[in-house]
Amino acid sequence: MSSSQEEDTSGPQPCQPRDEPSEAPSQQSHQRARKGEKLYSCDECGKSFTQQGSLNVHKRIHTGEKPYSCDQCGKSFSYPTSYREHRRSHTGERPYSCNQCGKTFNYSSNYRDHIRSHSQEKPYSCEECGKSLSNLSDYRRHQRIHTGEKPYCCDQCGKSFNDLSHYRRHQRIHTGVKPYCCDQCGKSFSNSSHYKEHQRVHTGEKPYSCEQCGKSFSKSSHYKRHQRIHTGEKPYYCDKCGKSFSYSTYYREHQRIHTGEKPFSCNYCGKSFSNSSHFTKHQRIHTGEKPYWCDLCKKNFLWSSQLKTHRCVQTAQSSSPVPTPRSVRSKTLKSKS
Repeated sequence: MSSSQEEDTSGPQPCQPRDEPSEAPSQQSHQRARKGEKLYSCDECGKSFTQQGSLNVHKRIHTGEKPYSCDQCGKSFSYPTSYREHRRSHTGERPYSCNQCGKTFNYSSNYRDHIRSHSQEKPYSCEECGKSLSNLSDYRRHQRIHTGEKPYCCDQCGKSFNDLSHYRRHQRIHTGVKPYCCDQCGKSFSNSSHYKEHQRVHTGEKPYSCEQCGKSFSKSSHYKRHQRIHTGEKPYYCDKCGKSFSYSTYYREHQRIHTGEKPFSCNYCGKSFSNSSHFTKHQRIHTGEKPYWCDLCKKNFLWSSQLKTHRCVQTAQSSSPVPTPRSVRSKTLKSKS
């Protein structure tokens, strides 16, 4: 064979096997992720990860490291995603929009939870009681009912809470912050539930209706208390004498019989009372106030009991027969005979 017929080796040649790995480290991590291999394990809790970077981020749970700091308010975060979502609280950006109702959200987790409100999907089921919940945060909060865990502790008074929102609301007792302000009358409130209840004073809304008698209430607490009239429930029990009460106010007033406490003192004469209603009645002796009045004769009274007695007398008088001239004449003749 001539040299011209020999194979030309000057052009590109096929790749030959090499000793070094043919894949970059990032490609290897990607392949492990696809296969589900978790080679990186946390020495604190044993949790495993497919990538070293994921393990490093996870370790911040144990170390408390928060390298991402907000330049607006100084709040720090362990994860870049949490930091970016927090930034939206300052910018007002709400990139997640519900195509069912148009509601927008600044957090993807809140958006996903909201979507389930339309689908009624409840993928998180409690193994203890079987209750199903639509989002993970509600599920975790519910679990603490069974475990008794209260991870949120107040550093002012030591009180613990199983719910972060309850903890934050409690903190306002110490700070005095009242972020919910009524635009009708200017009154401020430390928690949203009290604010919403107050709004019904202006709107007149009474959403809680009694099935027994039809009476309506603006507050759920008033509705629940009213229900005891029908059920006869008396949940407040005195361990001193065994007497039970439907309402906490009656229970507390009863306790003063045993303790002898009389916290209501008259500024006029110094007389003390264990019961607020008795104190209020006594004050009228000094002030001369007569808030109870008869709609028939317009007479005023200090106490409701006086008005009731007055009405009974009026009723008795109106129901007795009015003497006629003939009956009067017959009575006169009888007396003369």
